[in-house]
Amino acid sequence: MIYDKIENIKNYKGISKWLDAAVDFLEKTDLSTLPMGKTVICEDHVFINVMEAETLPEDKVFFEIHKKYMDIQIDIEGTEMLQIGLDRGTVVKEYQEEIDFGSFECSLSASCILGPGRFVICMTEEPHKPTLTYGQAGKVKKCVIKVEVD
Repeated sequence: MIYDKIENIKNYKGISKWLDAAVDFLEKTDLSTLPMGKTVICEDHVFINVMEAETLPEDKVFFEIHKKYMDIQIDIEGTEMLQIGLDRGTVVKEYQEEIDFGSFECSLSASCILGPGRFVICMTEEPHKPTLTYGQAGKVKKCVIKVEVD
């Protein structure tokens, strides 16, 4: 996990070529102007999903993992909490390669608060639980940039 202010995202260039492409896109794009849904950045290697979601209590969401893509999660409007699983416990949904998704219960986790101006990068196979309520339940408009591992 990398958790930082969006103004510092350029500091993470050099980790992978597709992450570099995502960072370049983020440095020159006003996320609030993107349409809802999917925007392709670099073919199937880097793309962004803009969505609205209702935040949920921790016990209503499972930890998810991806093996093909890392996630960069950014709130455009509103604030959510995101947890990173520090262990991988019970399988809730077996990993499905065709959708790059599996889910788990984790007994240990670390939390971070997003909101405008912050981002988190969840590495592949790193359990994460997004869109959790921070303070009062509410809506968030967020983007998830999917970055293929190379």
